[in-house]
Amino acid sequence: MYFLNINKPKGVTSFDVIRELRKRLKIKQIGHSGTLDPLAYGVMQVAVGSATKLLNYLDSDKEYIASIDFGYVTDTFDLEGEKEYIKEPDFTQIKLEKVLKEFIGLTKQIPPKYSAIKYNGKKLCDLTRQNKEINIEDFAREIEIYSIELLEFSKNSAKIKVNCKKGTYIRSLVNDIGLKLGCGATLSELIRTKAGNFTLDKANLISDNLVKINPLDALNLEKIEISDYDYQKVLNGNFIDNSYNVSSDKVLLTKNNKLVSIANLSDNLIKPKKVFKEDE
Repeated sequence: MYFLNINKPKGVTSFDVIRELRKRLKIKQIGHSGTLDPLAYGVMQVAVGSATKLLNYLDSDKEYIASIDFGYVTDTFDLEGEKEYIKEPDFTQIKLEKVLKEFIGLTKQIPPKYSAIKYNGKKLCDLTRQNKEINIEDFAREIEIYSIELLEFSKNSAKIKVNCKKGTYIRSLVNDIGLKLGCGATLSELIRTKAGNFTLDKANLISDNLVKINPLDALNLEKIEISDYDYQKVLNGNFIDNSYNVSSDKVLLTKNNKLVSIANLSDNLIKPKKVFKEDE
């Protein structure tokens, strides 16, 4: 049971990465948090073995560096789609910085119609390719962007750094920026530089010697080393008294630097939610 910090290369899908890891590690139980489009590259949070049960507990805030072309749009919001010229960009850097600030905070975002969002069990991208009628506005969702920094600017292009909550589509953000500027915008390159505690500078390519990450180092939750007596109780799924002065709603129970359980605090009792045996 462990995590991997994988640098997904450009030109492959996130599932391609998982498939290759299953072949290499000879383990079927492998999953990831947060799909990256084929044209994007960078950090993937990958869980191996029973760590797949922990994916929902990861800190999944993301950091991206996005390159933008101005003056045209595509139906996919990136370079994979069919190009449509809008008009020559004529805004200043000050104008762009002002527009970027408008997207910071909680907003509603309409996702791309070419996306992996499911509708009646099928991906929107597949339904779109089949020319099925979809009102994409029905799929608007609340997102949160913590910050946007302008890294580079020229007449026809820009590069931005975005820190955001999980679920934010950078392609849609770029398209919306183009709408605000009135000239259209398309995502030309996307790098995920951070996901939770996982950073690009420490990420492994699939062909590298893979560094196993202890779940205790991957999860940003309060950690409590429990006694031998409580350890046996927790292994059997029984609650224990809160003699450890736990204050968080969720806590990691550990023994000898290994994760034993994710537990909830309720009525001043620590109640195991998921329990992990030593052989996991």
